[in-house]
Parts: sequence; C-alpha cells; structure tokens
Amino acid sequence: MIVGCSTAKMPAVTDVPTQVSLPGKVVWHDLISDTPEASKRFYQELFGWEFEEVGMRLGIFNTIDYTLIRHNGRLMGGMVNQAQLPAREDISQWVTLISVADVDAASAAVQAAGGSVLTAAVDLAERGRLALVADPEGAIFSLLQTNSQDPPDDIEADVGGFLWDELWVEDIDAAAVFYQRVVAYAEADGVEPADAAMPGRYRVLRSQGRPRAGILQMPVEELNPIWVNYLRIADAAALDAIVARVEGLGGTILLDPQDREIGGRVALIAGPSGAGIALQTWPPETRQQGE
Repeated sequence: MIVGCSTAKMPAVTDVPTQVSLPGKVVWHDLISDTPEASKRFYQELFGWEFEEVGMRLGIFNTIDYTLIRHNGRLMGGMVNQAQLPAREDISQWVTLISVADVDAASAAVQAAGGSVLTAAVDLAERGRLALVADPEGAIFSLLQTNSQDPPDDIEADVGGFLWDELWVEDIDAAAVFYQRVVAYAEADGVEPADAAMPGRYRVLRSQGRPRAGILQMPVEELNPIWVNYLRIADAAALDAIVARVEGLGGTILLDPQDREIGGRVALIAGPSGAGIALQTWPPETRQQGE
C-alpha cells in the first residue's frame, strides 16, 4: 500500500506474535480500491471473506480507512480506500508485501539494481517498517520488515485464501537476478524452471529452501509487468461457478477459465475497482472430470 507519513499506525500481519523471520516470504496482500464498499460485497459473496474496520492514523489530525481482511477467521490481507490517498490517477490494485530482514538495505538494493523506490521506508507501529518499490520493468511491490513477526510456514492455504504469488514480466532472467539481489532469494542454482512443460519461461524464487514466488514470461499481450496473486479454488467445477458470478457482482472476467501448462485450471478476474486477481485450482487438476 502507499503511505506518506512516518507516524502511520497499523496492526501486525499476524494476530499472535510469532518471533519468526522468513526473508523472501510473501507475508501480506493489500488491496487499494477506489470502490471499497463494492469490493467488500464482491469478495464476501465470492469467497466468504470477512472485513474488520480499523482505520489508520496518519499524523495527529488525519485518519484513513484501513480494513483488515480475514478468511475463516484468519488474517489474510488488508484494504485501503484509494480516495483518501494522495494519488492523482487510479491506482486500484493488489500489492504484494515481501518480508525482508532490513527494509532500508533492501530499498537501497532496489535502486542499485535498476528499480525505483516509490515511497521511502516508513515505520508502521506493529506492522513493522515498509517501503513501496518497483522493479526495473515497473512491477510494483512492497518490502516489509516485520521485526520477526512473519506468518510461519506450514500453514496450508484455505480454499478462497491466497495460494501463490507470481511476477509476470518480459525478461524472466533479468527479473530473477534483480529479486535475488534485493530480497535474498537463492542464487542462480536455486532459481530453476518450474516444469518441463514451460522450458525457459518460468522461474521459482526460493528462500529457506522453500518456493516463495514464481516468475512467468508475460502471457498477456499489452499488459504491463505486474505481480499477480492467486486464490486457491477447490476444483474446476468450483472455478467455473465462481467465474460465472463475477460480472453479476460488478467484477470483470479478464481471462476465461483454462487449463494451465504447469498444472491446474486458472482464471483471471477483477473486482469492482479493476484490481486483478487470479484463481487457481488446488490440488492442480488439469481437466474437468469427464473431459
């Protein structure tokens, strides 16, 4: 998310202190929405998400609307009302927050590696210290130093919760090098093709010996480089049923349901604000039963 004041107050990304630090792990997702009420209805209806208004202090006199998002009672992300941000154009989008050990050092590495620091590092109370940045191709993401409060590994994604995060760019090799330098991912031998079905078109970023995110050769023409976040869907039938409801709830279908080369069935949709999000069957079925 975008923050412009060093006195902002935000809750941690976990309900209970974990004393865990996992640099490279995607630890949070923030939705910047210019239609917050419509966005809430959209995600409530499709996935049963719950929303908790907490507000956010930006100094002595200013407060903006900040909403925690839960699924099955578990914290999974947040939402910001874009109308209260100092933005001159529509910036509705999902922002991926990646854990780092030192956000100031990581921000300096972003600039040294050809990226951009869009918002300098800012302290956000229990949330930690955060900077909004962009990689050399312009894909926006956030660096978050949670002060050893990262969500632990080995928590399985709920159906309707976040499953995977993927960077769509033109030059996957250059992107892999950039993120290795900035976010302490494994060296080149740890960034490898995800599947023989996509030789040279996919990379996996790893830390602590675990896959953390993917890098995909841009699959959509005329789309700017972007981080894409995936929600777990139970099976192909459930995916098709969800997509069938999107437009009636004020959303848009950006990519119709289809089988994916690396496994599973996928679709890309956008909520009422225009922020895109992907849907992925898991476990990864490749075809509907009976096909």
